[in-house]
Amino acid sequence: MERNLKNVLVIAFGFLFLFTAYGGLQSLQSSLNSEEGLGVASLSVLYAALILSSMFLPPILIKKLGCKWTIAISMCCYIAFSLGNFYASWYTLIPTSVILGLGGAPLWSAKCTYLTIAGTSYAEKAGKNAKDIINQYFGVFFLVFQSSGIWGNLISSLILSQSSSKVEISEEDLACCGAYNCLTDSTNTTESARPSNSLIYTLLGVYTASGVLAVLLIIIFLDQIKSDQAETEKEKLETPSFWSTFLATFQHLKDKRQCLLIPLTMYSGFEQGFLSGDYTQAYVTCALGIQYVGYVMICFAAVNSLCSLLFGKISQFTGRKLLFALATVTNTACIIALLLWKPHPKQLAVFFVFPALWGLSDAVWQTQTNGLYGILFEKHKEAAFANYRLWESLGFVIAFGYSTKLQVYIKLYILLSVLVLSMVTYGAVECIEAKSSPGTPTATKKENGGAHTQETHM
Repeated sequence: MERNLKNVLVIAFGFLFLFTAYGGLQSLQSSLNSEEGLGVASLSVLYAALILSSMFLPPILIKKLGCKWTIAISMCCYIAFSLGNFYASWYTLIPTSVILGLGGAPLWSAKCTYLTIAGTSYAEKAGKNAKDIINQYFGVFFLVFQSSGIWGNLISSLILSQSSSKVEISEEDLACCGAYNCLTDSTNTTESARPSNSLIYTLLGVYTASGVLAVLLIIIFLDQIKSDQAETEKEKLETPSFWSTFLATFQHLKDKRQCLLIPLTMYSGFEQGFLSGDYTQAYVTCALGIQYVGYVMICFAAVNSLCSLLFGKISQFTGRKLLFALATVTNTACIIALLLWKPHPKQLAVFFVFPALWGLSDAVWQTQTNGLYGILFEKHKEAAFANYRLWESLGFVIAFGYSTKLQVYIKLYILLSVLVLSMVTYGAVECIEAKSSPGTPTATKKENGGAHTQETHM
């Protein structure tokens, strides 16, 4: 357990340093690079590249390099994006966004594969339930990982608050904030409050150093995972072709459960895209100023981090269905409230309530959906997690793609519709699982985090 836990923590802290940089940059893109929608356009391109990457790169890199080196090399792609922001333009941000996107899918697939194999390996040795150990590992990972939002956003707010170009926001401009935002006027307001180049370069320098530290941590301290040694040696001799790995990702869609999980997986991209792209720009930057974006997102990250650990622990007692229901009710309430709320600087506390509740919901979507994929598709982990990143990325692409084209209230209605659909299809997955193991007592189901034994599938 000690060695496995050490590796889980190494991966978690590697992601912590990497996403301290990327998370902070993503939160600022819609506000910092708002001219002609460059920021959100780069994020949309980034996730489109991530989709292409998801289709074929993860199985090839994981089989050729192993999980450790796949993670290390993929992290370098994130550093490129930080460097591209030093001179933000269509010629620097778009290419570096593509590079990051190509590295994103192998990074997350290798991480998920590593944690699932480590959890299964320890459970076999200790005689424990594999699903519970996997859930705990994901819980520990997300506790550390989600706190990256705290540090990344704290760095951005502390540095950007030094700006001398603070602008008083008039009541007329405030009328353009919120769900019924004025698409053109809010962009001009954002541009006028842009921090100085020296502050931006300082911020990007800190972010780049954080990314380099993440790569060094993985290279020096992470053990290469060993799973089915003989099979691994055989795979080294037989490098899979592009088409075989491309098809493996899509052949996984023959599994009815994978198809039914697509809306839920896409919703994860939609809701994260809305918070980092639309809430930060149309509510926070518009009404308070760009220096508050970091503080508001810290609130999201802190609640997300704590709830990730909590839900990872209690899922074995409550079952995942209850947690999904909690997230659905919380997100629905937030969406309705955002439709009705008119943001104003005098209501400062309210700006923090929404990301806090959003963080609670996102903790469920992340820990439980990741764990669900690991449990349902244990024998096809690489293809399953490649699908996870693919469909989540499509949600991001759509959310960032229409970010500058639609008013916020329309995006909120879209978000609500996708949430309802995802809960209907997720319910269908639970029904299939219940039918596939009719003899499992209810108590045992709860004890296993609401998931049934892996042996009954595929």
